[in-house]
Amino acid sequence: MAKSESWFRVYSRRLHHRSTLYDNAPMPHSQFFSGGQAFHGHRGSIYEPPGSHGCVNMRPADAKSLWRHVGYGTRVYVFGRKGD
Repeated sequence: MAKSESWFRVYSRRLHHRSTLYDNAPMPHSQFFSGGQAFHGHRGSIYEPPGSHGCVNMRPADAKSLWRHVGYGTRVYVFGRKGD
């Protein structure tokens, strides 16, 4: 898989979001930046499968910290791919 990278802006924030695509999975501290992709907390391993289906999974404490520092319209630069 080729690396992808680009600038985005956070356009939606949901403190207690649940996935509408993946079995109502919890996505705490969701901050959406591109279509359905978001930064959000994940209680399982962020390294082992199944992992993300396109989002940037973070440890819950890291997602909560990012939530405090990022707001609507914040520019974010996303790069890499799973496994990098």
